Amino acid sequence: MGVLVHVRNLLLALCLVLVLGFLYYSAMKLHWNSWGQDSHFVTNPFDAGGQSLGLEYDRLGFLLRLDSRLTLELNSKYTNFTEGACKPHYAATQMTAIFPRFMKPAPMFLDISFKRWARIKDFPPPFGIKGQDNIIQRILETTKEYNLTPELNSRSCKRCIVVGNGGVLANKSLGSKIDEYDVIIRLNGAPVKGYEKDVGAKTTIRITYPEGAIQKAEGYEKDSLFVFAGFKPQDFKWLKCIVYKEKVVS
Repeated sequence: MGVLVHVRNLLLALCLVLVLGFLYYSAMKLHWNSWGQDSHFVTNPFDAGGQSLGLEYDRLGFLLRLDSRLTLELNSKYTNFTEGACKPHYAATQMTAIFPRFMKPAPMFLDISFKRWARIKDFPPPFGIKGQDNIIQRILETTKEYNLTPELNSRSCKRCIVVGNGGVLANKSLGSKIDEYDVIIRLNGAPVKGYEKDVGAKTTIRITYPEGAIQKAEGYEKDSLFVFAGFKPQDFKWLKCIVYKEKVVS
């Protein structure tokens, strides 16, 4: 009996130490955050041009707080726009303000010259294409160069919208509003037919990975682009099978 009591007391003491340790850690995190100097952040991040950033940016170069300075900075440049008006370079300017190291290292649609994009070759999927060079080479030898239509590409400013798959759009009758956008992006197997009143009728780009892809060809919109998003090596093998009309082996 005495042994059990001793073990119980030991466990209670251990739990108390863990709780106090957690409270101490939380208090220290709150203290550092209140000064904007989290211990995970370094004090000398750099922007895309190699210029040193201030303490308001974290170790990766992201703005720590979306304060009024950012809003005022952008609004002073993009004022007097009517609601819904197109704002050329607005998104890029906003992203650069939040993340000064922002750049476009590779095109969205890879072509046969993909090997020159050294940065994406250094990381395995989903952050790059390391180890997939041969498969991608075979895929691109057969596929054409896909892009937005010439009519869309000729526009200096494109208004884009990403339509998700949640039920939040149900019975909202936003379909006509969604169809007003230049580029309408849908994800995986998001249905359109039969739901046009709520989700719109047009699809410019459908982004999907194998598990979320529509299984029947008639499920894809005739004039939309199918954009493959590879998250793992097996995904690239799946795409090669589709391109070469081979049997997909799981």
